[in-house]
Amino acid sequence: MPSDTSFAHMPYTKQYPIRWADLDPNGHMRHSAYYDYAAQHRLDYLHDHGFPLGKFAQLAIGPILFREEARFLKEISPNETISVAAELAGLSEDGSRWRIVHTLYKADGREAAVVTVDGAWLDLRLRKLATPPTELAEALSTLERHSTFAPIERRPSAGA
Repeated sequence: MPSDTSFAHMPYTKQYPIRWADLDPNGHMRHSAYYDYAAQHRLDYLHDHGFPLGKFAQLAIGPILFREEARFLKEISPNETISVAAELAGLSEDGSRWRIVHTLYKADGREAAVVTVDGAWLDLRLRKLATPPTELAEALSTLERHSTFAPIERRPSAGA
């Protein structure tokens, strides 16, 4: 078995079984289910790194998306088990803005889809974009870097 350090450069990956509710009338995974698995995967990552949903409620902060885009490469069929990997493709210095690339793999290892999301953190009380607590920014920054990683530069708002 490889040593723990051999996993230092591996994307965060989990497996998910495809459910009947994920299918379209053609008998393969519906387009919106790809986005659902990517979203679940982000929540699983945050949970596994100390930020379960209850903690977000306590902090009154939550993730929001500006853009969500998918490239569909291979069909995913009923009763298949997929693997979803997440890599960080962008992050602002303060952790307030981020880009994550999710790659969905078929059971045989072939790429089935790539879902890219651009997001930020929302202060749930003020309903405004927010800088996350340091621990949350650090948890996100530990996600393996995607080959396209680039820092996200924040521009001052027009009113500032």
